[in-house]
Amino acid sequence: MSVARLSTEDNDRESKRSKKGTSPVLRFSDEDKIGTIQSHDNALVVTLRIGGFDVKRVLVDQGSVVEVMYTDLYKGLNLKPEDLTAYDSPLVSFEGKTVTPRGQIGLPIQTGSNVVEVDFIVVDTYLPYTAIVARPWLHALGAISSTLHQKVKYPSEGRVEEIVGNQAMARQCMVAAISRQSNAESLASIQKDL
Repeated sequence: MSVARLSTEDNDRESKRSKKGTSPVLRFSDEDKIGTIQSHDNALVVTLRIGGFDVKRVLVDQGSVVEVMYTDLYKGLNLKPEDLTAYDSPLVSFEGKTVTPRGQIGLPIQTGSNVVEVDFIVVDTYLPYTAIVARPWLHALGAISSTLHQKVKYPSEGRVEEIVGNQAMARQCMVAAISRQSNAESLASIQKDL
């Protein structure tokens, strides 16, 4: 059996599954790496339509249980303090510090024709990302993500749709975070010496 024949049979099976009303199979292959710089350690950073605006520098984090919005985005979306509802649980930042959220806000995230309402925790701290989307968003969308392949795949109307990560943006975010940490450490060292 040739490879082309096997591929055609796989497509026929997937097409039949879609006709029966089942969800398409979400998977990644080496073909999904085409267009990415390999080998890499990049985070998965994407652009998403949040609250009706295209928002860049959104980190997709499978390890997080809450969606987070940083104040720069909150202000950029022209949201007001009265738009927030109370959120009392403190969060732990990437730096290990406890962060008290300003509140919580529900906003839609649109991917293609799919819209998922997400509860963002708004925090007033620095991170080079504008927001973090996490497992609740991925699960509501029925999506899977892969940092290796730099993609999020999700079912939509019997097809597999994808959101492609931006490696250049991911690297810029990493450099900004490292630079900020280095500057903070240098400042702390100078103040200690005074």
